[in-house]
Amino acid sequence: MNNKQIPFIAGLILLIAIVIGLRASIYILDEAEQAVIVQLGAPVGEPVTTPGLHFKTPFIQEVRRFDKRVLSWDGDPNQIPTRGEQFISVDTTARWRIADPLIFMQRVQNERGATMRLNDILDSVVRDKISSTDLVEIVRSKDWKISEADLARVQLSGEDDEEILLQEVQTGRQELVKSIFDQAASQMPELGIELVDIRIKRIDYVEAVEQRVFDRMIAERQRIAEQFRSEGQGRAAEIDGDTKRSLAEIQSEANRQAEVIRGQADAEASRIYSEAFGADPEFYAFLRTLESYPKTVGPSSTLILGTDSEYFRYLRDVSVQKSQAE
Repeated sequence: MNNKQIPFIAGLILLIAIVIGLRASIYILDEAEQAVIVQLGAPVGEPVTTPGLHFKTPFIQEVRRFDKRVLSWDGDPNQIPTRGEQFISVDTTARWRIADPLIFMQRVQNERGATMRLNDILDSVVRDKISSTDLVEIVRSKDWKISEADLARVQLSGEDDEEILLQEVQTGRQELVKSIFDQAASQMPELGIELVDIRIKRIDYVEAVEQRVFDRMIAERQRIAEQFRSEGQGRAAEIDGDTKRSLAEIQSEANRQAEVIRGQADAEASRIYSEAFGADPEFYAFLRTLESYPKTVGPSSTLILGTDSEYFRYLRDVSVQKSQAE
């Protein structure tokens, strides 16, 4: 290496050192990030929250980046007794953001540490509020009104269900969630966190209680079904009785009308006979006498009558007239 190459190599080394130094001193934040500058393990200056190009002391300072967006928290379902000693499973969720990255880094280090602290705080607040509240206040809103259809349906289930349904709501679920939010949010600034909101995703009975509730619901539905079935059978018997009574009335009226018609027909026949036979009384007497013979004289009948008997007068006259004709 000659004397002319030494300045060139030194300049090249200096240029590389400058590039490396510039590269190590420049960092870029996007819109979803914020940062804290740490020097030898201790934070330096205020948090950096504006996006863009920023500078730091190379090699001795480092950048701790934190998310600037709204993050979600999902708690595990907890079995909590209500004020009425009804065990329910409560599943909650919340949204939060890192409000002060410096305090956040000092207190919880990172998002994993924040999640653990949120678990402790939110689960504790939810448990305290649920355990001091009646179930009806947890599941209903304050402005909830019972409909006529719901009231009519529950009246079939029994007085207990009707009493529960008509129970007045003092605070309601919205107020309950708001009180949970207010109490939990008041503990967040010391962690550098802002609690955006919290919601109860789902409320269920615990498995043991749920099975008893289902059994009770099934028994109640069976009781209602049996009641409907009994009422239907009673109504069917009533309809059947009405039908039989109506049928008897119709048959009686038909028989009465038939007797009236028959009587009118007999009267009309008698009138016609009377008119017909009135024109020749002798012929009428002759015809009535002939009609009586088959009724009084049978194959096994024996009559002892004189020859001058009036009963056989017409036969005797016919015999005499026949003899005279011969």
